[in-house]
Amino acid sequence: MSQYENMIARQRKWMFYLLALLVIGAGFTPYSRIFLGLLLGSSVSFYNLYLLQKKIVDFTDAVADKQPARGLGTVSRFAAAALVIIIAMRFDTYFHIISVLIGLMTSYLVIMIDFAIFKNKN
Repeated sequence: MSQYENMIARQRKWMFYLLALLVIGAGFTPYSRIFLGLLLGSSVSFYNLYLLQKKIVDFTDAVADKQPARGLGTVSRFAAAALVIIIAMRFDTYFHIISVLIGLMTSYLVIMIDFAIFKNKN
């Protein structure tokens, strides 16, 4: 397995762990609205992370084969984030909007933490 594939696997694993913690927090704490917002935002963040990783693999394969490279799917990731904000605003009794926004940024936090840990190991 290449170094990039290892990195992808680590990041997805940590996102799954984070999502599991958020489910536990939503189920067993009195702050269910905050944890549900974090869960909603983080699940879409995980989806966006998956899309970004898939598009990067497709992009590098196209460049390696000297074919025209397609974009990295920025519009679809923005659309998913906008949809989640609309859902959170529509169902504001269930989701805390600030928590949803923080949850949307969790995949980038996982990427940065993974980079910092991996950089220190080498």
